[in-house]
Amino acid sequence: MAFKIKKKMWRLPCVAFASFLSFFSPYAWTAEPEWTGWLGPERNGWVDGFQPPKTWPNKIQQSWRVEVGEGYGSPLITNGRVYQHARQGDNEVTWCIDLNDGKTLWKQSDPTPFKIGGGGERHGKGPKSCPVMADGRIYTMSITGTLIARATETGSLIWKRDYNSRFARSHPYWGVSASPIIAGNLIVVHFGNDNRGTLVALDTTTGKEVWTQGTDGASYSSPLITMFSGVPQIIDWNHNTLASVDIVSGALLWTQPFPHEGHNQNMPTPTIHSGKILLGAENRGIHCFEPKLTDKGWKVTENWHQPKAALDMSTAVINGGLLYGFSHYNSGQLFCLNPNDGEILWQSRGRSGQNVTFLSMPGHILALINDGELKIFSAAGTDTKQVASYRVADSPTWAPPVVLSDGFLVKDREFLTRWKFSEN
Repeated sequence: MAFKIKKKMWRLPCVAFASFLSFFSPYAWTAEPEWTGWLGPERNGWVDGFQPPKTWPNKIQQSWRVEVGEGYGSPLITNGRVYQHARQGDNEVTWCIDLNDGKTLWKQSDPTPFKIGGGGERHGKGPKSCPVMADGRIYTMSITGTLIARATETGSLIWKRDYNSRFARSHPYWGVSASPIIAGNLIVVHFGNDNRGTLVALDTTTGKEVWTQGTDGASYSSPLITMFSGVPQIIDWNHNTLASVDIVSGALLWTQPFPHEGHNQNMPTPTIHSGKILLGAENRGIHCFEPKLTDKGWKVTENWHQPKAALDMSTAVINGGLLYGFSHYNSGQLFCLNPNDGEILWQSRGRSGQNVTFLSMPGHILALINDGELKIFSAAGTDTKQVASYRVADSPTWAPPVVLSDGFLVKDREFLTRWKFSEN
C-alpha cells in the first residue's frame, strides 16, 4: 500500500524502513545498525535483525564514555555515527559522535533557556523529546517547542520552526516531550501548551507548514503512523482526545475522548497491535480501542479495560503477540498482558523502580530501569523470567537505550556510554 505526498512516496513503516533494517549477529558487525528515532525506525521498540546470544554474557565492559549533557532523548545511529540531543547549561546541544571510538565529529549549540514547572525539578530541563532522522537530516525538538533541522553530515542548520507567535508558550507545563515523526516528505508533531495547540505537518526540506489539525492542547505523548481499515493515518494522543488524522490532507478521521484528568497526564506513546490501539494512562488503567470504517463512517469500540495495571511515563511494547510494560501501581511493577482480552499473564515484584524504557527483540524484552540497571527478560508470557542483568549507569537512566550487535548504547543523566559484551 502506498500513496503520494507532494510527488514523493510514503509507505507503511514496515515497508518504508525495510531498506534500513539489516541483519547483525552477536559479537560481530555484519552491517551497520540503523536506529533513526523514538523506539526505532517503526516507533514500536522492535530491534529487527538482532539475534540474541544463546547465553547472555555475565559482564559487559565500557568501550567509551562521552559527557554530552542532560536529557531523555535516545541516541540515534546511522552510517557508523551516533547522534545525541542534550542540554549543557542554557544551551541544547546536538552531538555527532563516531560509533567506534566515541570521538566528537561535530556539535552544534542552540540557546534554550527554560524554567521547569514546579514538581518536575528532578527531571531536569531536558530535552525530553527524541530526535528523528531521514534523508541526511536530523530533526530535534527543544523542550521549549522549537523544531530544528540540521544536516547529519556537518551539523549545519537547514531550518528552524516554532509556534510561539500562535501559542504564547508553545510547550506544556513540564516542557515538550513529544517526539516528531517522519511520513515521506512530512514531519509531524503537536505544537502548543496544555490549553491550546495543534497537530502540525511541515515539509521536511523547507520547514514550511503543509497542514494543521485541531485546537487541543499538547500532551507528553508522541504521534504514530499506522493503518486502520486500509486507511493510513496519524494517531495523536493529545491533552483531550485520542485522535486520528489523514496523513495527506490533515483531515480529522475520528476521535476517542481520553482527556488529561487532574494530575493524571497523557504521557506514554500508544501501542498498535492487530488493528487495535492499546492505551495506558496514569491512574486510568489500560484500554483497548478498535477503530473501524463502516458504512456510516468511523466507529471506535472499546474492547476491554484493565484497571489493575496503568502506564505512567513508560511506553509498552509487543513481543510474540503479548504486551509487555511497566505499571506505576505497587510502586512500579513489570507485567505481561494478553492484548486480546486484557488479562494480566505475569507480573514482577512491586517496587521495581520509577520508570522503565523497553525494547523488544526475538524471544526477549530489554528493560532499562531508571536506576541504571539494564535487565533482559525472556518474552515467555506466564513463564517470563529475567535472564541477564547489567549495571550500566550510576545516575538516572530515563532515555531509551540502543542495542548493538556487541552491546548497548546508554544515555544516563550526563553521559553517553558504549558498552560491549565481555569476551569471558
